[in-house]
Amino acid sequence: MRKNLGKVWGAAAITLAVTLALAGCSKTTPSTTTAPPAPAPSTTAAPTTTAAPTTTGAPTSSAAPLTILFGSSGDAETNAIKAAAAAWTAKSGIPVTVTPATNMDQELAQGFASGKPADVFYISPGALAANADAGNLWAYGDMLPNKADFYPALVADYTYKGKFYAAPKDYGTLQLIINDDLWSKAGLTAADYPKTWDDLHNVAKKLTSGNVTGLVIGGQYERLGAFMVANGSNLMSVDQTKVTATDQSNVDALNFAKSMLADGSMKFAADISTGWGGEAFIKQLCAMTIEGNWISGAMKADAPNVKFTVVPMPASPTTGKQGTLEFSNGWGIAADSPNQQGALSLVEFLTTTEQQIAFAKAFGPTPSLQSGTAQFNSEFPAMKPFADGVAYAQGVPTIKGASTVLGDLNNQLAQLAKSDPAAILASTQTELQALLG
Repeated sequence: MRKNLGKVWGAAAITLAVTLALAGCSKTTPSTTTAPPAPAPSTTAAPTTTAAPTTTGAPTSSAAPLTILFGSSGDAETNAIKAAAAAWTAKSGIPVTVTPATNMDQELAQGFASGKPADVFYISPGALAANADAGNLWAYGDMLPNKADFYPALVADYTYKGKFYAAPKDYGTLQLIINDDLWSKAGLTAADYPKTWDDLHNVAKKLTSGNVTGLVIGGQYERLGAFMVANGSNLMSVDQTKVTATDQSNVDALNFAKSMLADGSMKFAADISTGWGGEAFIKQLCAMTIEGNWISGAMKADAPNVKFTVVPMPASPTTGKQGTLEFSNGWGIAADSPNQQGALSLVEFLTTTEQQIAFAKAFGPTPSLQSGTAQFNSEFPAMKPFADGVAYAQGVPTIKGASTVLGDLNNQLAQLAKSDPAAILASTQTELQALLG
């Protein structure tokens, strides 16, 4: 598949991200400008690796070698990308240099500016519009033989001005993560898993004791927005042609979150000196968090003995429906790549069901192919809520300039406990409307 604004998952901690900017769903910095959902990648990039062609049985090719640039959530993701590149090289005869980025956005931009970008790279929905307008991306999506197999919502993430630019790599949705031991110590059973917001609030109160808070989440739209979606709205319409931030349902959703902050049954991660909800969960400073599938990789690495259960997001009392946010990363191909056809072949290989399941086994992301869902759910039944969440998920705004608006919104949401949700959303409405002109 991120500490909230950090990690690229191969995502997704998230980004159910990314978790896993995925998943995450591994963790993720999906080089994203839309606040990907997973813990931040290591600041030390792994060594660059070239996947050498096999010496026996593989076809040879004089085509230009390829490069992959990606934001990694850790060694598991890096090693999985290297292995996949080596496997494709063995079939194609084309060497692939694999480079984990230290700063994905910066290094990608430097490559474009120099005229020598990586051939294939991670790209987030939030980074798509600006790079497409700059002529940096090859819109190859309609050439993919498995185009119809990708979830429509994910295709929409990578479609800009009618062009399908990048194959969705994977995705992550936000779901509720429960610490099994703390749950049972509070006298709760599986029958108490929250089905509604009122249920969530009630169990959070029961689970809050001593230095343990019932629910800890990142204090940003990229987490709180799940309540908005469940309540029937979001910051923008699904097609991003209308700004809906000031809808009363959004105000009500934030007021619900504020009520939990008011009685201490919920806290923001920053308020207990942690970087994201997953860190608070790993340290057992909370009994529940809302994160993506990238959390599975984080737990395996940092808290392998802490047992947890993933349950679906509870439903809004107003709509009676669940809601969540979806995060993803895509495979971009540079418009200036000297071997676009080779890059397209590589991406086709990386997005097969077989390879997506291999990535899921290695670092947790949910396959972006509908045909891969059944196998994912069969092999990872505990992660099924993350995959199921795509049916009721929405993405974050990705129009050009949205990342700046979301940054402003997040600064205000950090003070939600002492602020007026309607005023916060009014400010966001004005800023997003300005972007639409």
